[in-house]
Parts: sequence; structure tokens; C-alpha cells
Amino acid sequence: MRRFNRFYARAIGTLHAHLLGAFTLAEARVLYEIFRNQAATATQIAGNLSLDAGYLSRILASFAKRRLITRQASLKDARESFISLTSRGKKEFGLIDEKAAAQGNRTAQTNCRCRPTKRTVSAMSTIERVLSVAQIKPESTPPFVLRPHRPGDLGWVVQRHGTLYAQEYGWDERFEALVARMVADFVDHFDTRRERCWIAERKDETVGCVFLANHPDSPETMAKLRLLLVEPSARGFGIGKRLVRECTLFARAAGYRKIDLWTKRVLDAARHLYQEEGYKLIRQETQQSSGKSLVGETWELAL
Repeated sequence: MRRFNRFYARAIGTLHAHLLGAFTLAEARVLYEIFRNQAATATQIAGNLSLDAGYLSRILASFAKRRLITRQASLKDARESFISLTSRGKKEFGLIDEKAAAQGNRTAQTNCRCRPTKRTVSAMSTIERVLSVAQIKPESTPPFVLRPHRPGDLGWVVQRHGTLYAQEYGWDERFEALVARMVADFVDHFDTRRERCWIAERKDETVGCVFLANHPDSPETMAKLRLLLVEPSARGFGIGKRLVRECTLFARAAGYRKIDLWTKRVLDAARHLYQEEGYKLIRQETQQSSGKSLVGETWELAL
């Protein structure tokens, strides 16, 4: 990380003595924060930039002396004042912004002659996203998010089912082939109004999924829950429970009267989630499946 920081500072020219005119990099960032958040307080600026309050106070005092900012006392708290740029301050910020933009263009023209623009921007976005998440307090960060499927997700669903069930239960490749057929059938007959796939993400990684599809026997009144999966690394955060719940809510809104699902007795964690949601065990049968002798189960939820 330190090596990259040294390289990047050199590449974008932040070490050039006259890049920002008469301003240090910290002063330029403070000017930017004031420009971006007109009537911000010193506390807000320090928080946004993670600056020491004493250091910021000295910068603001210098700005005031150079008539770059004005202060207006807060009516709610006499200890705080709202800081804004003067006309001179806005002019100075405009000059800095122009110099920075010109330097950015020179950097792009010099270092990106092979035209890796999209790759470069994508890499920058990834770094920004990862480091931004790291700075958020854990209690304010949602443990996971759900989203609709997109290209690439369905291949992940097949691969992870095949890998995880082989590792955890010893099922062979026939189970992975069955999942592939289910996924293909879902795509071939996808009804956007009455069917849905949810993908769970945690820390920008795909960690779970579930499908709700028309039941082949009673498509107008019954839905089928399929392919519930949560990665081992993401268990314990309530992802499975939320995925099952989303199926119930969507099915009700779509006008279904029942949801059914097919599972195996050995899948204790999933069966527990179904029971919690209100599913009832309808029937059981022993069968040879995925290279094992297993007890298959059908469960139903009345909506």
C-alpha cells in the first residue's frame, strides 16, 4: 500500500512544488470542502477530512488572514460558526481546480497511451469502494444486501451449489447438473412479473441466492422456492432467513396462494428456516440422489 501511495503521488504530480500555487495539499483540500459544503462548520470539515482540530484551526486562521473565508456564528451553538468562501476564496479555489484538472489531463495523456481508460477507472473505483467501507463504523454498515440477478450470477449459482454440496455432504456431479437444469429452466421461462432471483452480497462478494418460480403443476396459484444457498463464510448474519422471507413477500404480492419446495432431510439449517417461516412438511420419500440414499421432503406454505 505504501509503495502504491508513493507511486501514485509521483504519477499524478502531487509532489510538484507549484502544482497548487501558494497552497499546500491540505489547504487545497480544506478549500475544496468549504466550496463543496457552503456554510460548513469546522467540526464537519475536520470530520470529512479526518484532520486534527488544532491543525485545521491554524489553516482556517491563515485563510481568514488572507480574506479567503468568512465566518457566521451559529444561532444554536455559539461555539460553532458556519464557514464560507469569500469572492477571493472562490477565485483562488477556481485557479487550484483548473491546475488540478490540467494536471489530471496531462497524467492521463502521459500514462495511459495504451488506452486502458476503463480498466484504470474500474481499478480506481474498486480501491475507493474498499477503503471507504473500511472507514465506516461496523455498527452502521449493513451486514449484507440483496439484489436481482445479473449476467454472471447464474453460473456462480451452479458452481457454488456443486462445490459446497460436494464438500459438505459428499454429493456428486449429478447434483450440479440438476442445478444447471433448474437454472436453465428458470431463464428459458422467466416471467418478470411473477418470478424472481435474489442474490445476496456481503462486502462486495456474492454470498447467497434463492429463486422463486412458477410451479409447473399449478402456475397460476402456486410458486416454487428453489436453490437456497448461503456461503459458509456468511452464515450467522440472517441472510438465509431474509432470502426465504423475500420469497414469501414477493409471492403474496404476485397473487400466489401457496409456495412449495423440495429439500432433503439432511439439510437441517435450511429445514429450520422453512419451519420458522411457517412451512409445513407434506410428504417424505427415500430416493437415490446425487450418489447418495437420501430422504427427500416436500414442504408447503399457505399464503
